Amino acid sequence: QVQLVESGGGLVQAGGSLRLSCSASGIIARINNMDWYRQAPGKQRELVASSSSGGTTNYADSVKGRFTISRDNAKKTVYLQMNSLKPEDTAVYYCNADVVHGLNYRSYNAWGQGTQVTVSS
Repeated sequence: QVQLVESGGGLVQAGGSLRLSCSASGIIARINNMDWYRQAPGKQRELVASSSSGGTTNYADSVKGRFTISRDNAKKTVYLQMNSLKPEDTAVYYCNADVVHGLNYRSYNAWGQGTQVTVSS
């Protein structure tokens, strides 16, 4: 069983910064994509940033230039550095990963439990 655990959410004023972390645990052979999604109240979940195992990153237009995704493959951890936060960034942030199981070598898609980010104006 693979688990993703997020941390780092909280309340911050507009213009402030937060850093989210997401660590994978379990019997893991390899992690392919590790991504961050968010879901605001009444809205659909959206992709914020993605990171491939080879280091390719992509961002939603709304966060380009403000958010940075990075990962430490040895620690099976992905980070999301969020700067210049805006009230519209308020959402529950979820980690998502494509994981290859270390025993059966099948691919699984896993989600974290989510962490709340609230940006006050």
